[in-house]
Amino acid sequence: MLQIFLFLYGLLLGSFYNVVGLRIPLKKSIVKPRSACPYCQHKLTVKELIPVLSYIMQGGKCAQCKGRISPLYPMMELSTGILFLLSYTMLGLQTELIVALTLVSLFMIITVSDLKYMVIPDKVLLFFSVLFISERIFIPLNPWWDSIAGSITGFCLLLLIAIISKGGMGGGDIKLFAVIGFVVGVKVMLFSFFLATLFGAVAGIAGLMLGFFKKGEPIAFGPYIVLGTFAAYFFHQPILHWYFSLYS
Repeated sequence: MLQIFLFLYGLLLGSFYNVVGLRIPLKKSIVKPRSACPYCQHKLTVKELIPVLSYIMQGGKCAQCKGRISPLYPMMELSTGILFLLSYTMLGLQTELIVALTLVSLFMIITVSDLKYMVIPDKVLLFFSVLFISERIFIPLNPWWDSIAGSITGFCLLLLIAIISKGGMGGGDIKLFAVIGFVVGVKVMLFSFFLATLFGAVAGIAGLMLGFFKKGEPIAFGPYIVLGTFAAYFFHQPILHWYFSLYS
């Protein structure tokens, strides 16, 4: 029952995180006005706001004007539900689950904003930084100072790359890795950076070959940071075990 609850709760929160990720970079309220069709401004009814199902039942179109609804909405809703469920599956009913669900929440919001505007809002990072600091006081890493070391290392590493690449790394990415380092510690943060870079490089090459990206065109790095961090956070032990077993 708890698994079903977390999945459905994740779907509902994912819908809200879409709103936050789309409105905060534009300095709009996340409370008012009500969600509406971007084409005809039709105010969405409760029936049209059911996560994932509304999108499927309406065929991905506005019920009023038939304008196409971005698949980003159901994708983020479903991803949040799945990641909430994955967090419980990997961690069980322990206090670290609170940190994991908070991390999922942050990542869903910044994924939306980075994909839409190529921006990781400072307000979002600041809000979640306060949450993570509060959580790590009561749910510390072992050793406790690993959070501080991870935050400093994450910030300095990305800042150094930004300086060397002359702006190739955005300020939002630098601050995000400082937050990630605080949450997961030095080792997992470094592994997450490696995986994020790997995923981004593979996706970039594939995107160029398939024509999704243009040469020299900037791409959002946030989603790959999210993928890399989740992979490192949940699966760093089996991944490293598999990697070193190749040489044993």
